[in-house]
Amino acid sequence: VQLQAFGGGLVQPGGSLRVSCEVSGFSLDDYTIGWFRQAPGREREGVSCFSRSDDSPYYADSVKGRFTFSRDIAKNTVYLQMNSLKPEDTAVYYCAADPQLICTIVVLTVAEENWYDYWGQGTEVTVSS
Repeated sequence: VQLQAFGGGLVQPGGSLRVSCEVSGFSLDDYTIGWFRQAPGREREGVSCFSRSDDSPYYADSVKGRFTFSRDIAKNTVYLQMNSLKPEDTAVYYCAADPQLICTIVVLTVAEENWYDYWGQGTEVTVSS
């Protein structure tokens, strides 16, 4: 099982960016995928995850309405489209996968690193003028 996040970069406030997470060794239908981020000096926080039980994503309040989680099953890739970016969105973004975890808004909010079995290496997003 491997995950590889990419697509980060420098973007101006109000701009958009899409980060991707390519997975291998498993099917996206069989694992819960979550997006996390960690800003300098802060703890890692859940941004979004996709619920296999109700086939819909959940979002942290801080990104709701601005970020969109999507999946391309055929390409084994998940995406996080980030719009209306703010300087406080600056962070390293990680994708993670777990075969047992079910994404809910509670899981998204309280999940710790060890709740997910597999992690990608992270991609850095900087929002600055």
